[in-house]
This record gives sequence, C-alpha cells and structure tokens, in this order.
Amino acid sequence: MLQKIILAIAVFIIILVALTFGETIAYEAFAWISHLTGLVIHNFSDIYYAIEDFVSVHVVKVVIALVLTVPISLWIIKTKGDELEKPTNHRKIAIVLAIFLGWLGAHRFYLGQIGWGVFYLILFYLFAPLAIVVGLIDAVRYMFMSDEEFALVRT
Repeated sequence: MLQKIILAIAVFIIILVALTFGETIAYEAFAWISHLTGLVIHNFSDIYYAIEDFVSVHVVKVVIALVLTVPISLWIIKTKGDELEKPTNHRKIAIVLAIFLGWLGAHRFYLGQIGWGVFYLILFYLFAPLAIVVGLIDAVRYMFMSDEEFALVRT
C-alpha cells in the first residue's frame, strides 16, 4: 500500500514539474547539450546528421567498437546467460532504459511492446518534454512493481 502511495506522489510531482517547467527545462537541456557538444538538435534529422558526421570523422573508432562489441556481448551471454533471464534483471534493465532512453521508448521495445515503443517515438517527435516525463514515469512504475506485476507487463 505504501509503495502505491509513493508511486502516486512521484507521478504527481513529475507531472507537476513537467507541466510547470517542461518546455523550459527541455529547451535549456538542448541548449546545454548544444553548448557542450557543438550540436544543435531540433528534430530527428539533426540527430541523424550528427551521427553521420561523427561516423564519417571517426570511422576507425566505430569499426573498432563494433569489432569489440560482438565478442564481448557473446562472452557476457555465454557466461551470464542464465542470470540475465531472471525476471529481476529484466526489470533492472527496463528501469535503466526507461531512465536514460525512455524518451525514445527503448524500454518498451526491450519488453517486446513494439506498438508502445513507436508511440514514444511519435510522442517525442511531437512534444519531447512529455515523452521524457512519460519515460521517467515508467521507470518509477517499474521500480515499485512486484515481480509478479512486472511479469504481467512483459507479456
């Protein structure tokens, strides 16, 4: 019962902050990222062009990263494969994805909810601050769910 009350309070605070400061915070966050990286991001095409520019300048780094990713990923799956299948680990991964990439719906794609993932992408394109807030709300929800409730979300 206490978890549900805390969840409701957290969701209320997140929505209140988003409604009050959402656009300003998102604008300032994009301005800060632009200042740090020199990138100006207004929509998905800006992200695509930034990635394209990075890859064209750092081809060797990208190839080395890809070459190292495959054996390391295979090694992790081989040695920790059984442990990765535990429901608590799925929940932890979904929480991390929701916090850092929730605005892109990465946690929903990870959970196999392709339709919801596409919804997050569309929402991000239309109104980015709301997509960020909804991703954070999902992270909070996953934190306070029991394993049984999370198993129902995954199906």
